Amino acid sequence: MIKHTGQNLYKKAKKIIPGGTHLLSKRPELFLPNIWPSYYSKAKDCYIWDLDNNKYTDMSFMSVGTNSLGYSNNAIDEKVVSAVKNGNMSTLNCPEEVELAEKLIDLHNWADMVRFARTGGEANAISIRIARAATGRDKIAVCGYHGWHDWYISANLSRDNSLNNHLLEGLSSAGVPKGLANTVFPFNYNDIDALKKIVKENPDLAAVKMEVVRSTEPKEGFLEEVRKLCTDNSIVLIFDECTSGFRETFGGVHKKYNVIPDLCMFGKALGNGYAITAVIGKKEIMQSAQDTFISSTFWTERIGPTAGIASLKEMEKLKSWEIITATGQTIKKNWQKLASENSINIEITGMDALATFVIKSENWLKYKTYITQEMLNKGFITSNVIYSSTKHSEKIVNHYFESLSEVFEKIGQFEKDIDSVDNNLNSEVCQSGFKRLN
Repeated sequence: MIKHTGQNLYKKAKKIIPGGTHLLSKRPELFLPNIWPSYYSKAKDCYIWDLDNNKYTDMSFMSVGTNSLGYSNNAIDEKVVSAVKNGNMSTLNCPEEVELAEKLIDLHNWADMVRFARTGGEANAISIRIARAATGRDKIAVCGYHGWHDWYISANLSRDNSLNNHLLEGLSSAGVPKGLANTVFPFNYNDIDALKKIVKENPDLAAVKMEVVRSTEPKEGFLEEVRKLCTDNSIVLIFDECTSGFRETFGGVHKKYNVIPDLCMFGKALGNGYAITAVIGKKEIMQSAQDTFISSTFWTERIGPTAGIASLKEMEKLKSWEIITATGQTIKKNWQKLASENSINIEITGMDALATFVIKSENWLKYKTYITQEMLNKGFITSNVIYSSTKHSEKIVNHYFESLSEVFEKIGQFEKDIDSVDNNLNSEVCQSGFKRLN
């Protein structure tokens, strides 16, 4: 008898946890409704065991990008366990936060000071508060995804639901104070004219917050023009590197493009699965954190900074950013090869170490569901996105493509009407976007 312990637990969770889970990106409906394993019992390297002790190779999110050094990394876990044994919290501060701050400043010689938090949303909110305090202005221009807090979601209080057109569809602004309307203005990546228009129409702009790179490379001169525009108008330039940090360089990907922000955030990979985020910046701006109230008890716990220090040491030893970039390049090349062999119209985007593909077809969501379904049957947790890790060895990647080739061959048949994807799905079609799933 096939067990579905994870799905049964998820059904219970939806009754007592709004949305079923605390991270939208982990909702089973986004992958394989009613079949997705949903919960894990243990994880190691790039393997996950579900509640029924089925073992899978994770060729997808690696916990939404946090574990670039693999799950349960021994070197990092040993440092964390030792820290816990010595006490995770006390009335006094942990010295590890000073050491981690020094290491981040050493990696970014333009930065002078650091503030720590535990989540990307918190780090984004901290940077916005600091920028507003430093400038005495309120309005923000944004390009990219920057979390769930009121300041960001307020962009959807405008009549055109700005974030729908910008990046993410279906983000409700319910509960966000209506008084925040017209304080945040999205602009599209590589569209410098749109940003210039925002700056011209809003002389009280405090900050430009953006992801340095995500789906596409910057056009020649784009980032430089953003930097100059901010400098000329005394606007704080904030780079959100919660996702991109430590994937193509040892530090922020802005180092690759040689464009320096005023503030920058790091998260996800910084602690390799342990909760730690950082806001680094220039002293004259960071000091404004003392002119406002930014404080939280659990920003002073010991595990996060300890994990951050150990993770940086492992990254430097392995040159992890080079490994995961090379792996991502191989994955992208083989996706394209499989698509071409099967006459599939594919679009591949993203940083090499954070690669994604979409099949250009009206049946895309059905195909995505089919890929997840068939690869799960073959022992893979996967979708159309891969966050590469140092544990994705050549052998594992080859096995992944041996399995995926059979799936792409079937999709090629679907596209030629030799067979129908509808006849091959054992699940409801996966959902997309940020729809309410209760």
